[in-house]
Amino acid sequence: MDIKIIVLSLYALMIVLVGIRGLRATKTFNDFFLGGGNVGPWMSAFSYGTAYFSAVLFIGFAGNIGWNFGFSGLWIALFNAFIGVLLVWWVIGWRVKRAAAEYGVSTMPEFLQKRYGSDTLKLLSSIVIFVFMIPYSAAVFMGLSYLFTSNFNLEYWHALVAMGMFTAIYMVMGGYKSMALIDMIFGMIMVVSVIIMFFSTLNAGNGLQQITFDLQQINSDLTKAIGPPGWWPLLSLVLLTSMAPFAMPQLMQKFFAIKDKRTVKKGMVASTIFAIIIGGVAYFIGSTSRIFLSPENNPAAFDMAGKPFYDIIMPELLITVVPASLNVIILLLILSASMSTLAALVLVSSSTLVKDFYGGFINKNVSDKKLTALMRMMSAVFIFLSIVLAYTEIDHIVAILGISWGALGSFFLGPFIWGLLYKKATRTGAIVSGVVGLATCLILYFTGMPSPQAGTIGMFVSLALNPLFSNIVKNDKL
Repeated sequence: MDIKIIVLSLYALMIVLVGIRGLRATKTFNDFFLGGGNVGPWMSAFSYGTAYFSAVLFIGFAGNIGWNFGFSGLWIALFNAFIGVLLVWWVIGWRVKRAAAEYGVSTMPEFLQKRYGSDTLKLLSSIVIFVFMIPYSAAVFMGLSYLFTSNFNLEYWHALVAMGMFTAIYMVMGGYKSMALIDMIFGMIMVVSVIIMFFSTLNAGNGLQQITFDLQQINSDLTKAIGPPGWWPLLSLVLLTSMAPFAMPQLMQKFFAIKDKRTVKKGMVASTIFAIIIGGVAYFIGSTSRIFLSPENNPAAFDMAGKPFYDIIMPELLITVVPASLNVIILLLILSASMSTLAALVLVSSSTLVKDFYGGFINKNVSDKKLTALMRMMSAVFIFLSIVLAYTEIDHIVAILGISWGALGSFFLGPFIWGLLYKKATRTGAIVSGVVGLATCLILYFTGMPSPQAGTIGMFVSLALNPLFSNIVKNDKL
């Protein structure tokens, strides 16, 4: 039997066993969603890092940005690590946990409701989370499916359905307890795998010096500080992927679940080191794609005119540069990264419908047991909707993630960040900043602006409007 099948079968068995363990330990909604709010530093660090980096990074971003930007894509990895991880943990990590305890909340919509005294803001938050996390989840499923299609010659929809069923089983069983435990294993697999990828790429390209020379021969701009597309496309990608984490619901959930302040200090260091390794290697390998891939040798990665299919670049590149005996390690890398991200997205999206919408507006006296059961059911529904969207292949992964992260960041950055840091922030400021920020992002996107740029502008609008309107309309401040 193929070694890939054996290893993946053992991997799947491990996840199912952890899911069963989590099922037995999950008795309440708080257990299912936050692991009891008592998760330690290593679990928190790996859980944050693996939720941040998924198949979206390794398949979509590394391939697309590496091909177009070359070495300058490494700026994204650098800023992701020091702003999207280090600064997020340092500035708001403990503040989120403290606010959760102060207000007695476990989700972002609940926090916004209590902080600003606004049921409207809670309702809008719930809708935005559910709607715009579906394309994010779909992008992750797309990346996974492309990888398995390249490695096993499966049809795209076969791989998609298989990944969806596997994720549903894993999530519906165990919830956050399972996820936090297995994220440590996922994280370790990812670190080992990217090290193998890095040295395999250097070996295949005859060293860094030769790789640099070959890229310069193709296009000298590929080795410069600013790649061929220019400074604004690069800056928008840097800002989108580094600023949005300050208010991404699936990442903030990690802080709701942490144990204490010491957990934040240790988790901050561990998750930053993890981000430097994972992001740096992914973007570096993507930057070498023009050296190793061509329409003649890799026809699956190009159309008839020789234009690359960006989401196929990395699967083809990895097959090319990584020895066949180690390909299974790369499969585990992408699978590990993606399973964690999907788990975080599923938990946050289903909770916003069940706890924030159903429990907050339809049946405020719903029992904890029913909430937990509904969470399991809505987790399956969310996965199904994501699979359906992924099946349509509506756009390449970077564009899909751009509008998802851009929309979420544009809505939440203003209300959430200022709600934590600025005591004078008011209900009017929060609602205006969220609604106008989101509207700005969507209008720019649907009138032709690339999603990373539309999302970046929307986030800055959101951040600017809350303090502005809070100081104009002061009568509703808390």
